[in-house]
Amino acid sequence: MKVSGFTFIRNAITFDYPIVEAIQSILPLCDEVVVAVGNSDDDTLALIHSIDSNQIRIIETVWDDTLREGGRVLADETDKALAGVVDNCDWCIYIQGDEVLHEDGYAEIRQAMQGNLHREDVDGLLLRYKHFYGSYDYVGASANWYRNEIRIIKPGRGIHSFRDAQGFRKPTNQKLRVVRLEAYMHHYGWVKEPKAMQRKQESFHKMWHDDAWVASNVISSEAYDYGRDLRHLVRFEGTHPKGMQQRIARVNWHFDADISIDQRSIKDRLKQFCYEKLGIELGYKNYLAVRFRNT
Repeated sequence: MKVSGFTFIRNAITFDYPIVEAIQSILPLCDEVVVAVGNSDDDTLALIHSIDSNQIRIIETVWDDTLREGGRVLADETDKALAGVVDNCDWCIYIQGDEVLHEDGYAEIRQAMQGNLHREDVDGLLLRYKHFYGSYDYVGASANWYRNEIRIIKPGRGIHSFRDAQGFRKPTNQKLRVVRLEAYMHHYGWVKEPKAMQRKQESFHKMWHDDAWVASNVISSEAYDYGRDLRHLVRFEGTHPKGMQQRIARVNWHFDADISIDQRSIKDRLKQFCYEKLGIELGYKNYLAVRFRNT
């Protein structure tokens, strides 16, 4: 069984992306990892070259900055990285620059890839998510944060990145049929040094909106105020991926949230109850779940 990883990145240093940790977190599962490095204003290319692994293959890309509607440029870059994987791989593992796969899930992922290798009715595997906010001590607990997403797919089925690269679709916009796993992806997109987070906000919205919208809706500031966009949070009681330990130890800002008040709406609480107590996932889903056969 041959497995390829793929990802894309641009300006990782400027916006403080844990891209090195992201890549290293999927390396143990992959025979190769294709990294599409976009035209950057910092030393992102050198940073990727500095990763000590002969499994990494870099392709240099130029982002189409005119694709500003709905974050389409992110899907475009994802597809470039996917197109770069070897032709004879059986599975492809995707990771974004602010995600890190927890090593506790490696065994389950390997088993699921092997057990579903020859199933024509399975297009991919679905991972669970923890979304961190403000610091490495808090995770989002409202239904606004997506709970699951497709990060492992079978190549050669016309699968492509969907919308702003959150998930994938097949030709004619078909949803992928996926097997649910308990393996966790940790999403750190909302955990950055406040100045880096502010830089990201000012730049990131340009991938979705025109200059007029950005000027009217993105608050200009030297540092991002996490308190102004606070959603319902809970204190994180688990462990972070081992590869994140050094980054976490370097934290030089303080964030403390008042989690005593439940800010969820009635609708949000209903969704949470159905998901946690009844196993029913209400609302929009970017996939069709099928049963796992351990064969």
